[in-house]
Amino acid sequence: MMKFRKSWTLTAVLAASLISVLAPRAAAQNDGSISGQILDVEGKPWADMTIQAVSDQGAKSETKTDKDGKYVFHNLRSGVYSVFVVLAAPNKPYESQCRVQAGQTTTVSLNFKEVLAKQGAAAQEQVKKQEEEKQKFEGMKEHFAKGNAILEQERQARADLAKASGDQRETTRQKVTDLANQAATEFQAAQKAAAEKDPNMHLLWAKLGEAYDIAGRNEEAAQAYQQAITAKPDVPGYYNNLGNVLAHAGKIDEARTAYTKSAEMDPPNAAGAWLNFGISLSNVGRMKEAVEPLKKSTDIDPKSAKAWYLLATALVGSMETKKVGDKLEFIIQPGTVEAYQKALELDPNGVWGQQAKQGLEAVQLMAPGIDTKINTKKKKS
Repeated sequence: MMKFRKSWTLTAVLAASLISVLAPRAAAQNDGSISGQILDVEGKPWADMTIQAVSDQGAKSETKTDKDGKYVFHNLRSGVYSVFVVLAAPNKPYESQCRVQAGQTTTVSLNFKEVLAKQGAAAQEQVKKQEEEKQKFEGMKEHFAKGNAILEQERQARADLAKASGDQRETTRQKVTDLANQAATEFQAAQKAAAEKDPNMHLLWAKLGEAYDIAGRNEEAAQAYQQAITAKPDVPGYYNNLGNVLAHAGKIDEARTAYTKSAEMDPPNAAGAWLNFGISLSNVGRMKEAVEPLKKSTDIDPKSAKAWYLLATALVGSMETKKVGDKLEFIIQPGTVEAYQKALELDPNGVWGQQAKQGLEAVQLMAPGIDTKINTKKKKS
């Protein structure tokens, strides 16, 4: 019995010793590392470059170079690794291979100035061109950001103009003009800085159009929006914005085409385009024509108090009269009262609701006896 116990005890001790010897070795299998420095085509530190390390077993790690072009991967298993420097498209990642040993650091550094020198003049020219395009893109972004900041100031100045008193209006109007010019200058500089086929060109044109639009420079805004559409013809909002500036310029029939295009391209969200078209027609006194687009707007967005109110005013504006004896009677168009009532129900305490209430009172005066009562539920006390 004693022999058995001794034998068992010896086995346990050996097992414990085996575990204590093997455990550190197992942990050490994951403490390898890869580090290095990446230099660009001019031999300078290449910051913010994506570096990938892929093991022979398919495990993938990713990091970026710091401001000095340096990077490091920790806690790697032993084995063969492919280290990729992810270059700008259309270049493929540049690959290097190395072996990682447990407890050791493997260095993989690259100087792309030397790499290109080995690859020849054609490769150098290609990378030089890509570097120039990258610098252009950075320049374009800088001008775009400045233009956007000025555009925000222009919007505020335009809002201030609407509230300005008589002695302040001219100064505020000039401020809007000056800011529009500054914003336009930045967006035009962004266009010049951008690459020839930069996919963002449509956005630059659209922002330029917005700068002119806010300043009331309709012809220039229309031209800019046309250019945005030419660059990217599948954006419904560009057609809507074009419709707005054409309408402001008095080109209603051209605006109709732009609004219709916007609505057809995005039916679920077409309420805004039809509403804008209805407003444009109302502004020039074409009330009968305004009814149809405003009805379309309320059909798509039946919760817009503004659209219901404007529909009601268009119907009032297009109503007819008839003479009965010595009296002139107004013929209220079908749907007029309902449109006013809908606006009041949706916005009882707001601008559109209050104007709708006044509209209902006016209808009552024009056509005595017509039912203009509002069916609203009483609030629980």
